[in-house]
Amino acid sequence: MAEQTSDHTTPLLRRSWWRSHLSTLPFTTSLRLKTSLLSELGGSVGDLGTYIPIVLTLTLVSHLDLSTTLIFTAFYNIITGALFGIPMPVQPMKSIAAVAVSEIPHLTVPQIAAAGICTASTLFFLGATGLMSFFYRFIPLPVVRGVQLSQGLAFAFSAIKYIRYDQDFAATTKASSTIPRPWLGLDGLILALSAVSFLILVTGSGEVVEDDDEDRIIVTNDCNQPRVRRRLRTLSAIPAALIVFLLGLILCFVRDPSIIGDIKFGPSKIHVLKITWEDWKTGFLRGAIPQIPLSVLNSVIAVCKLSTDLFPEKEVSATRVSVSVGLMNLVGCWFGAMPCCHGAGGLAGQYRFGGRSGASVAFLGLGKLVLGLVFGSSFVRILGQFPIGILGVLLLFAGIELAMASRDMNSKEESFVMLVCAAVSLTGSSAALGFGCGIVLFLLLKLRHLDSFGSRFGRSNSRSNNDETSLNQIMGFFL
Repeated sequence: MAEQTSDHTTPLLRRSWWRSHLSTLPFTTSLRLKTSLLSELGGSVGDLGTYIPIVLTLTLVSHLDLSTTLIFTAFYNIITGALFGIPMPVQPMKSIAAVAVSEIPHLTVPQIAAAGICTASTLFFLGATGLMSFFYRFIPLPVVRGVQLSQGLAFAFSAIKYIRYDQDFAATTKASSTIPRPWLGLDGLILALSAVSFLILVTGSGEVVEDDDEDRIIVTNDCNQPRVRRRLRTLSAIPAALIVFLLGLILCFVRDPSIIGDIKFGPSKIHVLKITWEDWKTGFLRGAIPQIPLSVLNSVIAVCKLSTDLFPEKEVSATRVSVSVGLMNLVGCWFGAMPCCHGAGGLAGQYRFGGRSGASVAFLGLGKLVLGLVFGSSFVRILGQFPIGILGVLLLFAGIELAMASRDMNSKEESFVMLVCAAVSLTGSSAALGFGCGIVLFLLLKLRHLDSFGSRFGRSNSRSNNDETSLNQIMGFFL
């Protein structure tokens, strides 16, 4: 009888032993839910307003293999979610994508891959040698905020265009983006505005409402505060972005039922690309050169700054992010996958809609993997009917969330540097140009009163001390 009891209890003890040991692994900790499952699922689609238009455009114009891109970016999502423990996004390299589809002649798939590999090699080198951490420590915060503000507003401006005007991502000209979107229809203005209203009613300005989060709720009557708090907690549990995205998927089939017959099951055959010397030359000159500064600033430095703001308990080093971007593309681009990076806008969007852990992007990765393996490249027919107005709505909220990261500028001088940097970045269409102007402006403002700085103020202000230290370190670096 004793032996029978022992036989029955041993498997339970073994399961308990494995469960206790698995829970201590770093990957399981990173993928552990920090909020509800629905909130993490809602956050997982927060960056699709950027991802889908670029992937769809590259597929239609440059003949990028959608199945390969979905499969590789799925693995990127799952691995980065496990490594970083936050909703670290995987987004297209925007500058390479813009050059590939807007300049004539269009970049071919081998040339796009060459541009991604060259950019990835640069970021991997900067990360592995520690240079990226050096840049991250010594670049002034107002300059970084200026880059974030410009990128956020750029996303918001694109989102407004998606909402207001019809878009044809396969077109080689911008003529289609000047045709006003009709009010009615399955991709009309009323649908987009209804989605905006729904997201605002459910998510508000993006605040997090918890049991002890009384100071974030503003009400006029104290007696109603518990009831208001309960209502806001209930609303925050709704995966609003996921609902909007699923509505868009349903409308794809309603708008064009014939796409069901065009679906072919099974992934595309994955093969290694043949990249010629001419492809390397064209990809580096036309694609990598404009992409490298954008990746350094927005995909590494701005991402690390934003992750510190959103997840102060979770340190994300510039070295790890830079090496991560490098390794992703040094593998995937050889097989024709779209060049990818981590973007501050994607992180802001996923956080805005409820993503708080690595599980959020892991769920997104699993969804991409299923779509890539089951539907393959035929999934482009579905994406081609996705309501662009809804994509614009998701992109709008992601852009505004990223732009709001710049609200911590406490002095007029810091705000001045930030706004000039953002203005130059937007009007010059180059984050690198805005960054350079921001650095020069920061140095000039500090040089104005550098000599009298210590004697007049006695070095009593810690933030000013940090500014002078940054100034000396930056000048030492350039000199």
